[in-house]
Amino acid sequence: MLRIAIAAAVLATPLAAAETKEQSCQYQADVVAAVQQARLDRVKERDVPQAVAESGPAWPENYNAAVPLIAPWVYEQKMRDVRKKDLGAAWLELCLQQ
Repeated sequence: MLRIAIAAAVLATPLAAAETKEQSCQYQADVVAAVQQARLDRVKERDVPQAVAESGPAWPENYNAAVPLIAPWVYEQKMRDVRKKDLGAAWLELCLQQ
């Protein structure tokens, strides 16, 4: 929950202000999914921001700042959960509830 609040604070920029809550939450969920994929691809946590940036993400550039904030949350999850659960969907659900 704290990481969601931190990510929301980081993403509160003039660009984000023009977005709807749903759009912002979806971009955040996309960031989580990209970090999850990096973990599945066995990218080291410290290398995640670069790996995600090199993947050519479709979200606005300001969301890249959330990658180093979200990565620890994804990397602390058990690998079986990372393999079996859709962390992006879980993040989206929590974000929309706030």
